[in-house]
Amino acid sequence: MTAKPIIAIIGRPNVGKSTLFNRIAGKQKAIVIDEPGATRDRNYMDCVWQDKAFTLIDTGGFEPASEERILVQMREQTNLAIEEADVIIFLMDGKDGLTPSDMEIAKQLRGKDKNVFYVANKVDGRRDKDLLSEFYRLGIGEFYPISAQHGQGVDELMAKVTQAFPSANDFKDDQDEQIKIAIVGKPNVGKSSLVNRILGKERNIANPTPGTTRDAIDMPLKVHGKHYLLIDTAGIRKKNKISLTLEKYSVVQALKTINRCDIALVLIDAEEGMNEQDVKIAGLAYERGKACIIVVNKWDKIEKDNSTLGKFVEDIKYKLKFMDFAPIIFVSAVTGQRAPKIFDLIDEVYAQYTKRVGTAELNDRLAAFLSRNPMARYQNKQMHITYATQVEIKPPTFIFFASAPKGIHFSYERYLHNQIRETFGFEYVPLKIIFKKKNKSRV
Repeated sequence: MTAKPIIAIIGRPNVGKSTLFNRIAGKQKAIVIDEPGATRDRNYMDCVWQDKAFTLIDTGGFEPASEERILVQMREQTNLAIEEADVIIFLMDGKDGLTPSDMEIAKQLRGKDKNVFYVANKVDGRRDKDLLSEFYRLGIGEFYPISAQHGQGVDELMAKVTQAFPSANDFKDDQDEQIKIAIVGKPNVGKSSLVNRILGKERNIANPTPGTTRDAIDMPLKVHGKHYLLIDTAGIRKKNKISLTLEKYSVVQALKTINRCDIALVLIDAEEGMNEQDVKIAGLAYERGKACIIVVNKWDKIEKDNSTLGKFVEDIKYKLKFMDFAPIIFVSAVTGQRAPKIFDLIDEVYAQYTKRVGTAELNDRLAAFLSRNPMARYQNKQMHITYATQVEIKPPTFIFFASAPKGIHFSYERYLHNQIRETFGFEYVPLKIIFKKKNKSRV
């Protein structure tokens, strides 16, 4: 499965990056990556534009702390965006004309192996268009005048930007035998050490093959006769000279791998415990319906007593209340402690992630669920669920046909989630339940 192209909108503060971001995402009813309990601003969205799928990033929100640091901050932002994105939209302010800051960013873009679109925003009338000629001083062949606020020119821009992108249909789960694993986490948590431990101890490694993104390498391997694919390990190991002080961009690394995986191994630093960035990365996997395993690394460095493990588990489950079903394993990538057990857990999680429940069995058990806990009344009428069926795997997805789907309380939906988990053995994976109105009975 190919990786989704990544588009980054870059530019100096207040040129309208967030407005363009919302225009592109909102027009196509993009799925917002709204990680539970995670980020304060929504800067990442999966989008589809005219049947072309991509991930959109807004580099806004990093206002410099002081005026003298503005170019330093801007260079860092721009370099990070250049490193991660496949396509750059360089946004400038058409009303301000060409500024020294714009020229600084353009200088950073020169010589980079990226497709860059130069865009002048806030171009609303003839007077604004008269200012555009000075942008040619950047030495560019073409730029795009738009109004992100009013939508003028955005369709033409995006048609060009996405022209060579693959169709959205290309990103549906493929059905090969490999179990695709993404190893994700914040910087310096031990991702590369774990990759090296896995690849060093478990032999029978196929030749590394270049992935679809510039820095990605997929590592196929075989363990106990089963085929696995470690995704994007080059991007994990190779930071080049890019500063990672802007932690937000470690999320971009996670995005590139999570989009393509079946199971995300979310690495936690045992010495630091689970922090906001860890929750954010786990939330990315959760929002995409991916199976997740929480891997607490550097466990060998922790002084322990009888309650240490229990306290760690309690803290993680508290901070990941939205996905407290995810299994937790404590390892040391350096010493190898418990690292081999990761594959046993991966196999168990994947079996649940791809499990199908027969319709007859599901509806037999559904009757028992409803009998044990009858549905509440809605608009003075007794509610009914007449039929259920599993329609998807990865994640297991169920449709329940109900008399009044809008009347089903979230607590009853949670009850059904729990019953399905316990009854059919889905304890470790996300489940999706969809309520639909039942068809009228035929006489």
